Amino acid sequence: MSDEPKKTAKSGGTAGKTGRPAGKTAAKSPAKSPAKSPAKGRTSVRTPARRIDVLKTYKLFVGGKFPRSESGRVYEVTDSEGNWLANAPQASRKDARDAVTAARKAFGGWSGATAYNRGQILYRVAEMLEGRREQFAAEVAAAEGLPGPAATAQVDAAIDRWVWYAGWSDKIVQVAGGANPVAGPFFNLSTPEPTGVVAVLAPQESSFLGLASVLAPVIVTGNTAVVVPSEKAPLPALSLAEVLATSDVPGGVVNLLSGRTREVAATLAAHQDVNALDLAGAGADGELAKELETAAAENLKRVLRPDEGAAEGVDWSADPGTSRLLAFLETKTVWHPIGV
Repeated sequence: MSDEPKKTAKSGGTAGKTGRPAGKTAAKSPAKSPAKSPAKGRTSVRTPARRIDVLKTYKLFVGGKFPRSESGRVYEVTDSEGNWLANAPQASRKDARDAVTAARKAFGGWSGATAYNRGQILYRVAEMLEGRREQFAAEVAAAEGLPGPAATAQVDAAIDRWVWYAGWSDKIVQVAGGANPVAGPFFNLSTPEPTGVVAVLAPQESSFLGLASVLAPVIVTGNTAVVVPSEKAPLPALSLAEVLATSDVPGGVVNLLSGRTREVAATLAAHQDVNALDLAGAGADGELAKELETAAAENLKRVLRPDEGAAEGVDWSADPGTSRLLAFLETKTVWHPIGV
C-alpha cells in the first residue's frame, strides 16, 4: 500500500512530461495563439488596401519626341461636366516655331517616299489604334460627354478613316493627274505634288474623329503637318501622338501642339515657312478665321476655309470624298517633245 501512492505520483509526473495535464494545456494555449496570429496578420498587411493614382503627364509631340512646353505652362482639361481630367501642356510661340522647323526637316524624306509606303504606314497607325480602342473610347467619352457605345462608334469611325485614306495613297495621282491635249508635237502631263508644311486647326467639338479626318489626308499625300488639336479636349490627340511615335511615322511628319488655339494658330498663320493652312477648327469663330486668313496672305499660303456657316456643325462621320486629299496638292505640268 505504501507503493501505490508512489506510483500515482510517478504517474502524475509522467503525465506532466508527456501528456500535459488539462490545467497546463489551458494555460499554454493563449500563449501560443498570439504567436500564430501575427503570421496571419502579416499576410493581410501585404495586400494593398488602395493604390495611389498614377496620373499621366501629357506632353507636346514635336519632331518625333515628347517635350514639355518651352514656357513650362499647362492648363486644366475637364470633362463635359467640369470635372478635372488632366493638365495639358500649353504650347508657346517658340514651340510652334520648333514644330515648323521639324516639319520642314521631315518633308523631303516623307514626300520622297513612295505612295505605297505612305499607305502602309497609315494602315499601321490604324492597326495600333485598333489595339488601343478601349483607351481612346474612354478618352472620347470623357472629352465629349458621350455614352460608351457612342464614343466607341466615334473611335471605330476614326480607325476606319485612317484605313480609307491609306487606300487612297497610290490612287490619288491617277485621279488628279493626267495628260493634256495640246496643239503641237509635245506631251503635256500634269501630276499632283504635295504642298509642303501644312498647319492644321483640328475641329473643336470632334476631338478624335474630326482630328483623323483632317490629319490623315494631309500626310497621306506627302505633306507634313503641325496640328493644333481641340483646345478644350486635347487628350485624345495627345494620346494619338504616342501611337504615331511607334507606328513607323518618321519624326517631324506630324507635330501636335496643345494649347490656346488663337495663340498658336496666329504664329503658324504668320510663319513664312508654312505653306498651307486648314481652318477646320476655326469654323465657330468667324473673326479668328478671318484674322488667320489675312495673316496667311503674307506669303500666299494655300488656305482651306471651314464650310460656310458650319460653326462646328460638320458631320465628320459622313463620307469625306476626295476634297481634302486634293486641297493640299499642287499641280506640276511638264512639257516634253514627242520624238519622231
